[in-house]
Amino acid sequence: MSRYREPLPKSAPYITLEGAERLRAEYDQLWRVRRPEVVRALSAAAAEGDRSENAEYIYRKKELREIDRRVHYLQLRLPELKVVDSTPSDPSRVYFGAWIDVADAQGDEKHYRIVGPDEIDPARGYISIDSPLAKALLKRGEGEVVKVMLPGGEAELELVAVRYGR
Repeated sequence: MSRYREPLPKSAPYITLEGAERLRAEYDQLWRVRRPEVVRALSAAAAEGDRSENAEYIYRKKELREIDRRVHYLQLRLPELKVVDSTPSDPSRVYFGAWIDVADAQGDEKHYRIVGPDEIDPARGYISIDSPLAKALLKRGEGEVVKVMLPGGEAELELVAVRYGR
């Protein structure tokens, strides 16, 4: 399993300022630090002789391919991203960057932030603007109820709160 996230299918070009900074830092780390380290280790492993049975050489070649794949993706993706770092004209409605609280029929609340597809992080509650949940909630206001198809089936959710900033 790759240590780097696989390229995503064509998706919304939006990203938060924090997300853009994180991707630029990842690119810089991979290109200026990690790749040169792996190239040095690969050269040292290649100098040991028979490459067909050299586990270190095989591992480093694979690692270099993964780094190059991610660097290539970032080189293509970063220029097309549109950083969104402003509050919408109607902050009572759900738009990109919103922190939202939703409640299901049992009253269980979940907290999410609508972000770009390059920023999704389920552990932090960051969901893609391209996700079914985000699409169902866009332009909705507090108190509105939406029906959405989730992995566990159709759900009816009430939008409890909308806020911007942290």
